[in-house]
Amino acid sequence: MLLALCCAVPAQAGLFSDDEARTQIQQLEALVQQLERRASRQETFAEQQSKSILDLLGQIEMLGSEIRKLRGQNEELAHGLQNAEKREKDFYVDLDTRLRRFEPTENSAQAGSETPAETMPADPDDPVSENRAFEAAYALFKGGSHANAIRLFREFIGKYPGSVHTPNANYWLGNAQFVLKDYAGALETYQGLIKSFPDTTKAADVLFGIAGCQMELKQEAVAKKTLKQLLAKYPSSEAAGKAKELLATLK
Repeated sequence: MLLALCCAVPAQAGLFSDDEARTQIQQLEALVQQLERRASRQETFAEQQSKSILDLLGQIEMLGSEIRKLRGQNEELAHGLQNAEKREKDFYVDLDTRLRRFEPTENSAQAGSETPAETMPADPDDPVSENRAFEAAYALFKGGSHANAIRLFREFIGKYPGSVHTPNANYWLGNAQFVLKDYAGALETYQGLIKSFPDTTKAADVLFGIAGCQMELKQEAVAKKTLKQLLAKYPSSEAAGKAKELLATLK
């Protein structure tokens, strides 16, 4: 268009006076400048639009990267929580398994079940009565009658404080209390057992039970100390392996 206009000027120059020709040239120059400014503005606008689009794409990429990062962290947290829940569940399953660790023989359990739950053999000097009294309490525990088992274990401890079964009676008493969610009572029983019978063969299990009570009572800092004490004193015990797993969930 500009080329056509420029070519048209000489052809028309003869038809107009010098002033008219000059005016036509000025108008053409003004038109050219206007077109150049418009083109420049459009170019600048296009550059700004392009820059805005590039900036927007960059922001979208950054947000996408952050979302992927957050998803990864969320997956890690979910996996960690899943592991922690599994370890805690394993802890309680293991505790329940330990309740059956020192089961009496089938004949003994049957003999105990024949003893009425409401009564305790009365002769404290009769070893047969002593054995049957313990087995009667244990049979109730084994049968799921934990409240009655607690009562008979307490009666047994009161009547036979020097019995070889007394540490076991205290242990199963604490377990029965734990099953009934009397965590404060179970903790007191376990701690009394460790204090009175520090050399009991169940010491590692008792410490593990103490840690379980402390966790249920929201005493995690104390539970950590108990588990570390268990590892230090009984590193090769079965309870030590469970203690390590449980400690890992408390970090």
